[in-house]
Amino acid sequence: MGIAAIRLISADADSLARFYEHGLGFVRAGEASATDPFGARLRKLIALRLGNERIEIAELAGPVAATTPAQAIGTGFQHFAIVAPVMAEAFARLDRQPGWTAISQGGPQVLPPASGGVTAFKFRDPEGHPLELLSFPPDGIPARWQTREGVTVGIDHTAIVVADTARSLAFYGRLGLRQIGASLNRGPEQAALDGLPDPLTEVTALAIPAAPPPHLELLCYRWGASRQTPADTAPLATRTVCEGGTTGLRDPDGHRWIVPAAR
Repeated sequence: MGIAAIRLISADADSLARFYEHGLGFVRAGEASATDPFGARLRKLIALRLGNERIEIAELAGPVAATTPAQAIGTGFQHFAIVAPVMAEAFARLDRQPGWTAISQGGPQVLPPASGGVTAFKFRDPEGHPLELLSFPPDGIPARWQTREGVTVGIDHTAIVVADTARSLAFYGRLGLRQIGASLNRGPEQAALDGLPDPLTEVTALAIPAAPPPHLELLCYRWGASRQTPADTAPLATRTVCEGGTTGLRDPDGHRWIVPAAR
């Protein structure tokens, strides 16, 4: 039950798709009609690929629900991380595109070795979906990314804010995901990355054994996440689509999954 796609809710799928193509290097992989197990009426769905990974931009047939940007420590927050071998090149290309807004303060941040030593930058696309550019240190590039070429080469993970790591581990364990890593991130670089004052972030990585990217990361802010559950027709009501998924499922914090019917 690996992750097949990240589905974004949109008011204008064509316009948003162009941003992902021109600003982030995605390629269109088709357009289709689709149904939504959470009851939203969809006009169309545009599939985009970056390397072997896929996102879907689902345009609503009706109005998009009013929403406010998800706080980085709110349980309505979900982003996905785009791998950029050379951060400066990816950031320069993004910077030429209009409409996006920064979450991180002061540009890309180099995290300390205890937090993985990666360089990262968080931002929002023109409709408010949170994203991250991610660059690994030269001596720490995972094997799966070493042979891909481009300014951006794929999606490493999708990350969700949770209120209780243990509760979420139990839930996702029942779906077959297993812990593959963990860290406790803090310090001025983490604060600048998240756009928050002095965060203390428990990061837990999960994956289906032997499944390809992207994997899942749980972000638990130690001072407590605020409860946020966007409406099913809100732009921030992202769906994580699993291989063979047809049935809607919500985790304990309200994050939406589309999973095989037997789950």
